[in-house]
Amino acid sequence: MKSLVIVESPAKAKTLNKFLGSGFSIKASIGHVKDLPRKELGVDVEKDFKPKYVVIEGKAKVLKELKKAAKESDRVFLAPDPDREGEAIAWHIAEELNGDSDKVFRVTFNEITERAVTEAIKHPRKIDVNLVNAQQARRILDRLVGYNLSPLLWRKVSRGLSAGRVQSIALRFVVDREREINAFKPEEYWSITATLVGIDSYREGKEPLSFNARLFQFNGQKADIKSEAETKNIVKALGGRVFSVKKVEKKSKKRTPPPPFITSTLQQEASRKLRFPVKKTMLIAQHLYEGVELGEEGSVGLITYMRTDSVCIAAEAQQEARGYISNRFGKDYLPEKPPRYKSRKEAQEAHEAIRPASVFKTPEDIKKHVSKDHYFLYNLIWNRFLASQMAPAQLEQTAITIDANPPSPPFEKGGQGGIFEFRATGTVVKFPGFMAVYIEGIDEAVEEEGLLPPLKEEDVLKVLGILSKQHFTQPPPRYTEATIVKDLETKGIGRPSTYATIISTIQERKYVEKTEGKFKPTELGIVVNDLLVERFPELMDISFTAKMETNLDNIEEGHSKWVKVIREFYTPFEKALDDAMKNLGKVKPKDIGTEIVCEKCGKPMVIRWGRHGRFMACSGYPECKNTKPLEGQGAGDKGQGLNAEAQQTNEVCEKCSSPMVLKSGRFGKFLACSKYPECKTTKPLATGIKCPEDGGDIIERRTKKGKVFFSCSNYPKCKFATWYRPVSKNCPKCGANILAEKRTKAGEFSVCLKKGCGYKEEIQVSSGQEQTAAK
Repeated sequence: MKSLVIVESPAKAKTLNKFLGSGFSIKASIGHVKDLPRKELGVDVEKDFKPKYVVIEGKAKVLKELKKAAKESDRVFLAPDPDREGEAIAWHIAEELNGDSDKVFRVTFNEITERAVTEAIKHPRKIDVNLVNAQQARRILDRLVGYNLSPLLWRKVSRGLSAGRVQSIALRFVVDREREINAFKPEEYWSITATLVGIDSYREGKEPLSFNARLFQFNGQKADIKSEAETKNIVKALGGRVFSVKKVEKKSKKRTPPPPFITSTLQQEASRKLRFPVKKTMLIAQHLYEGVELGEEGSVGLITYMRTDSVCIAAEAQQEARGYISNRFGKDYLPEKPPRYKSRKEAQEAHEAIRPASVFKTPEDIKKHVSKDHYFLYNLIWNRFLASQMAPAQLEQTAITIDANPPSPPFEKGGQGGIFEFRATGTVVKFPGFMAVYIEGIDEAVEEEGLLPPLKEEDVLKVLGILSKQHFTQPPPRYTEATIVKDLETKGIGRPSTYATIISTIQERKYVEKTEGKFKPTELGIVVNDLLVERFPELMDISFTAKMETNLDNIEEGHSKWVKVIREFYTPFEKALDDAMKNLGKVKPKDIGTEIVCEKCGKPMVIRWGRHGRFMACSGYPECKNTKPLEGQGAGDKGQGLNAEAQQTNEVCEKCSSPMVLKSGRFGKFLACSKYPECKTTKPLATGIKCPEDGGDIIERRTKKGKVFFSCSNYPKCKFATWYRPVSKNCPKCGANILAEKRTKAGEFSVCLKKGCGYKEEIQVSSGQEQTAAK
């Protein structure tokens, strides 16, 4: 019996070839084969939102090959990824196979191992219509929002903008946080810390261990010191006092290991520990799941499916981990029973957490075969999983309360005779447990606790010094990729599988900019956000968007009808959209007046806002069209806002030896001399991608007419050049180490630059990124 297995990626097909025998043929659809059309809405709102699906450009040939292979096969197993998107891909392929439903089956597996794949083939099922409807509902919702809102922004703000159902909420998070920061009023406070050592240590000839204790109470009240004068009075009052131990409290504490990764926690931890953008994390995780080359072993799938919200672990994997832990660390590191972790209420328990396909495939085993980034991410996943199956850590927390008394009692309360109480805390690891393997990262820095010497009540301490320090209360921090993912998930916005696209989109549209790893809204982002909040309050309401995610989950579970969910959303949305189109005027930041006079007509110059940010323009426009960049910006560089600052770099100007700075112009970012306008040297910016021909840096250049292209920095020795923006991604067809993004009227495509390969794949628009040409 001849069987055909259809997966969505060539890498996955290559790995499956190792497990399935000669009776199986494996083909790849290379992602989605059908989607809504790019040049029209593709949704009939009058006929229950019926979608119009078309074959994606470039996929007709793929479908032809799949149909031919299906006709030659007795059974067809559709094996795209085990989620809504995978189910939709399977459904579209099944539709194209001319209704051969009696021999077409759906199979899913959470890991690409021989055991998992064989079991899946033994237990096929039919397409899950509820899963398909949930994906279809999300796709239609995103199309209705993106296709209709984007033209509104084009007309009312600026061309080329977009809005999405979920990306707009992410933008609101960043804008609201920035306003909190701007409204924050810092308050001064002071701390007083004593550096102490036990006198007995000196008497016994031991190496004294000093430690710090902080003033905790003064006259029975919490030490809340607001001024330098108050601080000086207290420090003066502490002079000559006897510091002695009042109380020593020790508590045993158990620290349980964190659960294995789900998609969102992997994204957060990779951002914290590896400084990986969410998009990069998901791309590398996809490679690890589908299979990477491990020398003579060939292509091996190293982890389970990376899009999951469940912390469940298969019993076989737990037993394997317990065997490994017992052999490597000893039985003390093994809990009595395999731990069970509780997933979020809406999690799909049929899925597993992200874990290594085999714990015996250690990070060191694969290190020499994979890139550094692949090794780092696998190491993170492997360690987290192993730690999750280990015994808790046993800690001992110590709190020492210290009195600072006058040399001889009795003494008066208040003034220099007040009662001062200091406190020192420390934690000792009595048994490391899971901490021998893994410690979870944190988003905000915390003050470290030092080691404490063994002390007992009434021990007298020697004062080595007293330090007073000024502090100010801090505003809430700006979002990082880790914290925005955390808030999106906590508030139930979107799904972790869409977060990478959402974060990329709000940056690509220049609604936010990332500085030192933190997001700040641009002026354009604030304008777009405020327009949407004012005109579409329901769409921009966080609880409403979270409720929509719940509705989509209900569709997946068969509890809700997708048409009803979309109608309840679209009716008020359409009304608000029509009102905004008719009544909303042009929206942009106001001009800022200056005292600078136009040298051409004598009228005042103003700071005006344009598509590329702020610039100087004559107030006499359109009679006088004089413009110039803001002071400190290079020619053609109109910045990202009024207070935009050029970013410092390590580059040095080749003409005057001044530092080069990173600026943004109408053709993108470039390097410019910091001594502009005295020195007008500029340099193209390296893309960070290596030339496939000689390993040089690929840099962004411009033709004399301003058209952007990309070429090797070693020109003219190396003639590599392309009009398309290169991206660091392997070609799934020929394995070339870079692809390029090609934009045409028909859409956006990933293409291979290697001659003769011919790989071309439409870039799919995901949740939160929907946009098309204006009607």
